Amino acid sequence: MTQSISATGGDAIQAIFGRPKALIGMIHCPPFPGSPRYRGESMEAIYETCLRDAEALVSNGMHGLMVENHGDIPFSKPEDIGPETTGFLAVVADRLRRRFDVPLGVNVLANAPIPAFAVARAADAAFIRVNQWANAYVANEGFMEGRAAEAMRYRSLLRAEGIRVFADAHVKHGSHAITADRTVGELTRDLEFFDADAVIATGQRTGDSATTDEIEAVAAATALPVLVGSGVTPENVAAILGPADAVIVASSLKEGGVWWNPVDPDRVRAFVEAARPATGD
Repeated sequence: MTQSISATGGDAIQAIFGRPKALIGMIHCPPFPGSPRYRGESMEAIYETCLRDAEALVSNGMHGLMVENHGDIPFSKPEDIGPETTGFLAVVADRLRRRFDVPLGVNVLANAPIPAFAVARAADAAFIRVNQWANAYVANEGFMEGRAAEAMRYRSLLRAEGIRVFADAHVKHGSHAITADRTVGELTRDLEFFDADAVIATGQRTGDSATTDEIEAVAAATALPVLVGSGVTPENVAAILGPADAVIVASSLKEGGVWWNPVDPDRVRAFVEAARPATGD
């Protein structure tokens, strides 16, 4: 795949990770105060849980980290996310970046690029993930619009042009009936047109893999780097890193393969070893 220079400048994967193929491990934060599943745990205990997962990922070979408020189920729509979520996540991100010498990304659920930019700017993170950057779809949370225009103006306000945007081409956990007359390739080109720096292909739900056809359709439609953001396992990672430039991995690295469990160091080592033919490590 021929890669383009994004609006931010350069190939985002090479620029951020210093390599053409990257393995990004996900930190799923426990529920934060203010969310329904929070049960009174101390903030220090929450932060330490995130740091332990990060240690298991980085010390066993992952090239980067991404952190998100996945414990805050059910997720709020962007306009309903309270300042406490941004504050707690910023502290987590700052502690991760200070302890681990790998690139860090931020995702604020659901579909909240403005809080994500705020967290990334506060913690000096390298990129954000945005599930719906352009167009619209019907999500678990309801009608969800792309917020690229508003978010990019906010990034300019923060003087944070160096923070890259990784955007999903066909976001999971929802219906795309609104854009059913548009191909995945067309939706992918919309992301590039709206100044995303990399495009993510995903499966239908957390832990589900994107199909080979969808990955190839996304890659064929853009010169931007392509990531696969769900369903990557030791069994398929080498094949996925043929058309894709990076993977974001969570569930398959957790104990029992369940997203809410702690990261399993043995699973991380097995995953990194399986990816070696593609990453060259």
